[in-house]
Amino acid sequence: MRIVQSNVAVAVLAALTLTVSCASTPPRAGSGTASGAIADNSSPDAAKIPAEVRETLTTYLDILHSSASLDECAARFVKIAGGVLVNEDGRSLRSTVVPYALKKDYGNLHFYALPPQVTRVDVRPGVTSGFGPSTIRGTSYKIWIAKAPGQPGMPAPIALLSPEGHATIRQPKVIGIGSL
Repeated sequence: MRIVQSNVAVAVLAALTLTVSCASTPPRAGSGTASGAIADNSSPDAAKIPAEVRETLTTYLDILHSSASLDECAARFVKIAGGVLVNEDGRSLRSTVVPYALKKDYGNLHFYALPPQVTRVDVRPGVTSGFGPSTIRGTSYKIWIAKAPGQPGMPAPIALLSPEGHATIRQPKVIGIGSL
């Protein structure tokens, strides 16, 4: 009985050590840069993405790629975040965004192609996201980004919303993250 318990304890300790070391390793191993245009070998769907939405997407990927820490990443990200990712004031991220969704994207960006290679775009008009004064309505663009060459797995989506008719929000906002 003691041998089984000690083997379980060793396995749990090994798993915790692996989790901590992976969580604290910044995603600087990416070979490319998120700056600039979307990759030339992207899907024809990439043509559906308006220039301002494309710019917000590359800004988000630049923030993930160039931030030295998750805290710096969060401070820079709040400027382009919107919808359900922000509090009603629109100036701060919801309490669950940084420790979960943003942390996942920040830690996993190095698995994805840079510059981003778009594999699919889902365009949906008339989408509403958010709460109170920060609620935005407009056209949603769910954009799938391909993995880097040699990395197993499916492309991951990032959702952006181009607002229509909002009194103060004019630029597209990132409204869905955490899948990278």
